[in-house]
Amino acid sequence: MADSAAELAAADPVLFRVVEAANGRRIGIATLNSEKTLHAIGLPIIRLLDARLRDWAADPAIVCVVLHGAGDKAFSAGGDVKTLARAVAADAGVFPSPAALAFFTEEYRLDHRIHRYPKPLLCWGGGIVMGGGMGLFVGASHRVVTDTTRAAMPEIAIGLFPDVGGSWFLPKLGARAGLFAALTGALLNGADLLAAGLADHGLRQADRDAVIARLAAIDWSGDAVADRAALSAALAGFEAAAAGLLPPSKLAIHAATIEALCAGDSLAEVVAAITGHRGDDPWLQKAAASLRAGSPTTAALVWAVRQRAAGLSLAEVFRLELCIALHCCANPDFPEGVRALLVDKDHAPAWSPATLGQIDAAAIAAYFEAPGWAAHPLADLAD
Repeated sequence: MADSAAELAAADPVLFRVVEAANGRRIGIATLNSEKTLHAIGLPIIRLLDARLRDWAADPAIVCVVLHGAGDKAFSAGGDVKTLARAVAADAGVFPSPAALAFFTEEYRLDHRIHRYPKPLLCWGGGIVMGGGMGLFVGASHRVVTDTTRAAMPEIAIGLFPDVGGSWFLPKLGARAGLFAALTGALLNGADLLAAGLADHGLRQADRDAVIARLAAIDWSGDAVADRAALSAALAGFEAAAAGLLPPSKLAIHAATIEALCAGDSLAEVVAAITGHRGDDPWLQKAAASLRAGSPTTAALVWAVRQRAAGLSLAEVFRLELCIALHCCANPDFPEGVRALLVDKDHAPAWSPATLGQIDAAAIAAYFEAPGWAAHPLADLAD
């Protein structure tokens, strides 16, 4: 069932195919197909995926959908922010940027569709799963992590904020752990996601083709509840082979330290504790360095979102995040962060404001203000 070399050589950013199942049912398989960019998600990919997922949802012959990335390096490293930053620059002086509005509105609609998909949807989260890739992954009914999974919400490095539903799913890591992950972009593994309920099955990366082949032999019924149970049982049959292969949870290993570092009552206290940590663990050191080098505005937004998003439904979170994302694109840290990390790669962003102490509370509050819409573009998302 492996994708052929000819298929993977195709220029299409997403490859779609249908596999015949044993009893005449069919399985839809979507393969992200841009290995050079680690399957960065741009508007063309969003539109292709959304259209096909809608078609497959309406097709009674399709009983299961699989979403994965070509190769083994990544499911998706996140949104195509380089292209987005260029498009936003072309919209200079216009708020909200039409390019940003189209990108985030359609991305969040796709993420929400996955969360509410009416059929079993298996997302294979091997390799890098970051940012927008996490947005696709966490909503699937069956989320597979592997021995190679490396997940993160690293928006602190580019002046955005952990969106794509991050305001809803990061707290599932634990109140303090979610805050730590959002502020530092800390690299998580499959065990971290499993423990938080953000993944369902831990399998071997090497078993992906065998898993897809197994799906074709399932006695699908066409009933979504029964078919989800059948898919779960099939995936469980591969879990024993992965026993002992997944690395131990970083969040569990460092739970006490993270609780202590994030125990402060103010953002300034928490940031000072994390960036001032003097332990010798490389994972914690890298997390501290990321926060130290990251956008102070992003840190302030993480803190403010944590307070404002508490208790919101998933749909309400997407509506809130859209407003914040549009304001981020209208402010200098986003293009500067993309330049420093992905274009010039000098890793020396000139943030504005440059320090947390210079952050103005009123300016942060303005990120939550909706543009003058007659109706919110995501008003119709169902809870």
